[in-house]
Amino acid sequence: MPNKKIKIFIIAGEVSGDALAARVMRQMQNVEFVGVGGHDMIACGLKSIFPMSDLSVMGIVEVLAHARTLTRRIKQTVDAIIAEKPDMVLTVDSPGFARSVIKRLRTSGAGRDMIAAGMRFHHIVAPQVWAWRPGRAKKYAKVFDKLYAFFDFEVPYFTKYGLDTIPVGHPIAENIINLPPAPCVKDKIITLVPGSRISEVKKLMPLFKRVAETINSCGYMGYKFAIPVVDTTADYVKREVKDWAVKPELVAADARYELYQKTYVAVVASGTVSAELAMLHVPAIVAYKMNRITTLIGHLLINVRWVSLVNILLNRAVYPEFLGSDATSENIINEFDSIILPANRAKMISELHAADNMWVRPNGVASRIIADDILKSFK
Repeated sequence: MPNKKIKIFIIAGEVSGDALAARVMRQMQNVEFVGVGGHDMIACGLKSIFPMSDLSVMGIVEVLAHARTLTRRIKQTVDAIIAEKPDMVLTVDSPGFARSVIKRLRTSGAGRDMIAAGMRFHHIVAPQVWAWRPGRAKKYAKVFDKLYAFFDFEVPYFTKYGLDTIPVGHPIAENIINLPPAPCVKDKIITLVPGSRISEVKKLMPLFKRVAETINSCGYMGYKFAIPVVDTTADYVKREVKDWAVKPELVAADARYELYQKTYVAVVASGTVSAELAMLHVPAIVAYKMNRITTLIGHLLINVRWVSLVNILLNRAVYPEFLGSDATSENIINEFDSIILPANRAKMISELHAADNMWVRPNGVASRIIADDILKSFK
């Protein structure tokens, strides 16, 4: 490792990216970090140039509604990179924002000068081109110098266009594989996870309220409810549950794994949480609601049968999914009735175990693989 302190401008746009970026940051010594991040990255010493929540937008219509804010933040980020003159720009997920920033840098005079001086662009989390519009991989190959993908099946989509792509395993697994054995599930806790983006939380909380109140009022005995909350949505969730007939326990995000280990069944938003639960072998139902236009466009463009990563990896519907108009309390309750049958619950847990060897690479955990590769590039 060089004696000179490396400066990395690091950018994460949502809670899962913030957690991953922080794990990578902790693996690197003698590195100065500047950029955009959330709670976990700030705890690692980052001073974020603006709130990460400004980038936590998903869905075509939702992005358009926040276009002015995103445009302003793109310009602000580009200006900050030019002012900081980092050795590397390391972007984590949020590929649309990352690509917009890097494109501007590559076409600006100051950006070209820094690139000529050796600045490079690495990106963590492969854009899901395998799910829709595979040709997008060519666009990312033009802006990134290196890509860290989670799985082997993602690699050919990008190497086809000359982008150096390394499979590193799923980074969340490194937090989970070292957890102590799960305690025996005594309380029948139903964990509701409405997501980390305020837009998705606002759409799912009314649905989860109906699910919780139906379970509570229809003769199901002994069930308790819990909701893990993140900084970006905690205030909203707290206000919402005040009006619920069922009062769920609110659990801080950094205690979520302990909660998941005690969970009997989870009802969750599509996203990183479904992978976390799969690694912990927790039975779950996945639900997601989007703007109607976003849902329609998604049906036309998306090429995969499932959205949950464990379903995609195993090529079968381990976790039931209810998306868009199918995300109703009736559908979720019907599935819940099936999952709580002992034989069905045991079958789902067994299928989740079948994915265990897909989450981690044999040569180490993701954050260590990424950090070592970045540091090696400066030798």
